[in-house]
Amino acid sequence: MRSKLVRLQKFMADCGVASRRKSETLIENGAVKVNGRTAEIGDKINPDTDKVYVHNKRIVLKKKGGKRYIMLNKPRGFVTTMSDERGRKCIADLIKDIPERVYPVGRLDKDSEGLLLLTNDGDFANVVTHPKKEINKVYHVTVKPDMPDETAKKIMKGVVIDGRKTAPCEVRVISRKDEKANIEMVLHEGRNREIRKMCELFDIEVLRLRRIAIGSVKMGKLRRGMWRDLTADEVRKLSQNPNPSKYKV
Repeated sequence: MRSKLVRLQKFMADCGVASRRKSETLIENGAVKVNGRTAEIGDKINPDTDKVYVHNKRIVLKKKGGKRYIMLNKPRGFVTTMSDERGRKCIADLIKDIPERVYPVGRLDKDSEGLLLLTNDGDFANVVTHPKKEINKVYHVTVKPDMPDETAKKIMKGVVIDGRKTAPCEVRVISRKDEKANIEMVLHEGRNREIRKMCELFDIEVLRLRRIAIGSVKMGKLRRGMWRDLTADEVRKLSQNPNPSKYKV
């Protein structure tokens, strides 16, 4: 029986190359070839007969092993990549005992820490990262100097960074001491270094940034640098009803 044609970016995600959105970027940058031809956005392939190459290395679907959904407590100082040309520490160093080829769902910058999801399920990654889902990401942030209430209100309404206004978010001051503040921020955008850039607008330095929840999935007491598989219930909730009605610290 002839295999059904699938979108190239879905095939790449299923092979564990990257999320669908990242795979589309690879295609746009000319890094992907199908049967010797440079691929284009919109291409569909037959997984059984077509040969797909990423950076001149062929990728194939693994027949063995199931889907993996992993929660990692990323420490500060690690980049959110599976390899790094500059020799920096990357998250692949923390999950060497995982036999499946997984990739990060979204990212945390090198100086940030906390909850990071990894998977080899392209459909799951697409749900979690798709902008239309507006999945909440919850962060605990330590800043200096203190963040005045008026500044918090401005950030909540949205500010302009990199020429574009940020989406409304939630900002709540947890505590204030010695001209520092511990705040909780709830965002559903995935823009690069968004929290840091918003604070920079008001000359506020981010001393520590830690993500503690993605939608209904909370990091809990998972130790820094450690990982665990998501439960079936966590995967189901994040896929079907990602945002809880009310988040509690």
